Amino acid sequence: MIHRSKQYLIDDLSMQESWRLFKIMAEIVDGFESLSEIGPAVSIFGSARVKPEDPLYQMTEQLSKELSEAGYSVITGGGPGLMEAGNKGAFENGGESIGLHIHLPMEQHNNPYMNVRSEFRYFFIRKLMFIKYAMAYVAMPGGYGTLDELAEALVLIQTHRIKPFPIILFGTEFWSGLIDWFRNQLVANGFCNEEDLDLFIITDDTTEVVNHIKKHVIV
Repeated sequence: MIHRSKQYLIDDLSMQESWRLFKIMAEIVDGFESLSEIGPAVSIFGSARVKPEDPLYQMTEQLSKELSEAGYSVITGGGPGLMEAGNKGAFENGGESIGLHIHLPMEQHNNPYMNVRSEFRYFFIRKLMFIKYAMAYVAMPGGYGTLDELAEALVLIQTHRIKPFPIILFGTEFWSGLIDWFRNQLVANGFCNEEDLDLFIITDDTTEVVNHIKKHVIV
């Protein structure tokens, strides 16, 4: 027989889980409603810690501008750093600039260069929105968050859970060590296949990024 106080605790935890489920459902619905009418979009990921005076920030801004000129909406995490640069290039070019913002200890503020914004509490819902509404991914240099988004896309494509779409790693010097590790450890030990390395390209050229996306995503 369960003691009454323990039963109250169980009921309370059950109620909390039920409310959490409703919050998750509401956040998914809000995300779908906010993003349902955006045009063909490209997601740009990258570090929140890069300053505007950094050449990498300026390169990201230029890439976003070129994507906007080619007719693509740009989606970022909506925060500072390279996310801000990605939104800014599209926003100031008159394009559609979308931010999927999540509040984190190290990046408390949204950037001001968005005409569509959606707020998230749960990382997995935010990642769902990136996957659902982006037709291509561009991974600029970044930290764990960038690696997380990149790995999510690669595994979903590799396992045929989503249709393949362009994935571009921007910055050969930054990404080459990781690609060497993929080849020398994952492929060499049979943890993935050689053709899995064809799921992405690596470049330092913004024009190559746009042209590669154009080959696969017609506006």
